[in-house]
Amino acid sequence: MKPVQEISAKELSDTLSREGYAFVPAERMHDLAARLGRLCDWAHFAASWDDLHLDTHMADGGRYRKRRHAVFSVTADGAITREPHQPHYQGVDYNPLNGGVQRWFEPVTPAVGASDSLRTLLTLCGSVFGALAPAVPSWRVEMHQFRIEARQGELGQPTPEGPHRDGVDHVLVLLVTRRNIEQGTTVVYDLERRELGSFTLTQPFDAAFVEDARVYHGVTAVTPLDPAQPAHRDVLVLTFRARP
Repeated sequence: MKPVQEISAKELSDTLSREGYAFVPAERMHDLAARLGRLCDWAHFAASWDDLHLDTHMADGGRYRKRRHAVFSVTADGAITREPHQPHYQGVDYNPLNGGVQRWFEPVTPAVGASDSLRTLLTLCGSVFGALAPAVPSWRVEMHQFRIEARQGELGQPTPEGPHRDGVDHVLVLLVTRRNIEQGTTVVYDLERRELGSFTLTQPFDAAFVEDARVYHGVTAVTPLDPAQPAHRDVLVLTFRARP
């Protein structure tokens, strides 16, 4: 599948409806977001990934993942409300490695949760996903800040559970920073696990949109280019689930 060439929220919705996923290169993604809101605090937003906490729920014993988490409500008319802090839960059918338990993570900081950059991305996703489901009055949105670290002798696993679905309706994965790593290729599969396509998020603002009920997705492990230097992959993940 070719990258989306000229992108609007409606065109992106049409691509998702047709293909089940879309890769949007950084320049076009930034353009689309900037048309829908403000990104003037992006540098501060991206820098917040330096203040994530170790994910202590890794059933594989890995210490390569840091994160923060928050939950929002986004209505069809664009209202965005942060909800009280709560655990992240996935059933084992969706996450055989870490599912089946309530996982509490450090909350996204108030400044990041109220940032223009985040609210612009929530607005963008609300517009794109709302066009796919116009009858949905409100979305439950989980925000995940992920940092996957790569070291000599320990691969960084963006999706240690392998190809998976998240148990939601729609997903955005947005690259924030990529430092001193190679690999980290996203692979998308149909429900019979046949490969549909692949791409690598390499530039800040490269984005993947996924229709979670229709496709599986996974990301290959990242390794350091220079083992003597810090190496990490920072992404923002927003998952949208319809509320009745």
